[in-house]
Amino acid sequence: MADMENSFTERMALDQEMIQLYLSQVFAGEPRYASLQEAMEYSLLTGGKRIRPILTLETCRMCGGAPEAALPFACAVEMVHTYSLIHDDLPAMDNDSLRRGRPTNHVVYGEATAILAGDALLTAAFDHLTRAELPAGQVVAAVACLSRAAGSAGMVGGQALDMAGEGRALDLEELELLQSLKTGALISAAAELGCIAAGGTWEQREQVRTYALALGRAFQVRDDMLDVISSQEELGKPLGSDQANEKSTFASALGLDSCAALVEKLTRQGVEALQCFEHPDFHIWLAENLALRMK
Repeated sequence: MADMENSFTERMALDQEMIQLYLSQVFAGEPRYASLQEAMEYSLLTGGKRIRPILTLETCRMCGGAPEAALPFACAVEMVHTYSLIHDDLPAMDNDSLRRGRPTNHVVYGEATAILAGDALLTAAFDHLTRAELPAGQVVAAVACLSRAAGSAGMVGGQALDMAGEGRALDLEELELLQSLKTGALISAAAELGCIAAGGTWEQREQVRTYALALGRAFQVRDDMLDVISSQEELGKPLGSDQANEKSTFASALGLDSCAALVEKLTRQGVEALQCFEHPDFHIWLAENLALRMK
């Protein structure tokens, strides 16, 4: 068991290294205008867990493909995720001053540049989808997948619900819809993009989506728990911002004990969706580790 743990930890570190190297080079040859590219790289290269691009690479591997072929897809997802964090931290949204242990983008570069940096990262993501050396049909499928997940029917729609829900208590059904869009849609797309890169079947894509949607819900529930039980040093961002903005969370709606039970249930559901795959061990390990994470 310890050997397997070490093996998966090492594999995750190698994935992170490959992702970081790709991201560090994406804007290297481009002209630089004012502080725009610097602001983009400030947030994009900071690090973080890189869960979404890792899911893309490892799902490609699980579906029989070469992870390297999925790298442009993986890094496109991370660009979309980074843009969403920059905009989420803005004064008009959550007004957070700390992200990943550093001042947020708008604190360093100003609101206008932060907005433009987010816009540019979103646009660059779709450029990099088209750079994958894969058949045109798979690239088109990837563009369709990520655009659905990132737009008004996915992450942006979830953010709109999040803002509209400030100042009132959301019931559990409203909260689940909000988070399935704001958090779950992009996590699901990250995994599905890996399946697309591997040339997976439609049935495989459906099973991967089922796994990733459960993973995304569990991730968000655990995130809400950590906002209560963790520390600012561990999380690298201020605690209690949801409470300060009068936002409903799973922790406030259910309580910590029920949240822990829900994370366990969702993790089990996600793992069950992987039974059709020959080698799902990394995905099982990842789901179980995320369910117990402290940051």
